Amino acid sequence: MGNLFKKLGLGLVVGGVLVAIAHSQELPFSFQVLFFIISLVGATVFILLDARPLGTMSGGKSLLAVIAFWIFMLTVSVAGPSLLPQFDPEDEKVKIGKLLDKERKQSAQGKAEELIARAKALDAQVKALEDRLKGLGGSQPAVASQTPLTGEKSPAAASASAGDFMKVGEEQWQLQECYNCHKLRGEGGKKRGPELDNIGTLLTVDEIQEKIANPKSFMAEGYEKEWQKGIMPNKFKDLMDPKEMQALAAWLGTFKNASVNTPKPIKKN
Repeated sequence: MGNLFKKLGLGLVVGGVLVAIAHSQELPFSFQVLFFIISLVGATVFILLDARPLGTMSGGKSLLAVIAFWIFMLTVSVAGPSLLPQFDPEDEKVKIGKLLDKERKQSAQGKAEELIARAKALDAQVKALEDRLKGLGGSQPAVASQTPLTGEKSPAAASASAGDFMKVGEEQWQLQECYNCHKLRGEGGKKRGPELDNIGTLLTVDEIQEKIANPKSFMAEGYEKEWQKGIMPNKFKDLMDPKEMQALAAWLGTFKNASVNTPKPIKKN
């Protein structure tokens, strides 16, 4: 009997140590209870090792004993755990949600600030383009832009207007991020669209403008799959006013570098 209490006491001590360790590691209460029960099961096994052996049974008694044993074990294995504290996934989802909530708020705030900064930058670019466009179309003072006798623009004024017009085209190239798909002057391009260094030789300014407004109007040789998929978006006619689109087309029309293998555009519709 003394040996029985010793082993039972040892099991309780081991169980208490396991519970203390689990608690220090902030493990859930259900795990702490489970560790304690495991220690008691271990102590019970050691106690049973000292139990008296059962007498020899034969025939129906042995069969009934085996069946009774397995029913007991199944009952303990199934019903026993159901009495233990259960792990609730919903509780864990709530905990994880609380942990991530701060990260989500910081991420959302950072994204919002980034979008606001981009919107301000775009607004500044739009205002700058509007100021430039106000100077297009003969809106300059008559004395500065016309000759005294004929009323025509002087060569200096015409050159300045043309330079501003091309500047608007280059700014539209950057603003509309055309370089994401097309390579020009050795920069940009992700092989989704043809290289454009010789596009001015293959298309007129009006044809380039038509391609920008209606991407399906021309198809570059070797880009049949991209043309079928509509890789070039049909949105630029809504993002640019006619003068901006004309400026971009005119600027692209100046690129006539025959050493660059710009694919031949094929008229489709």
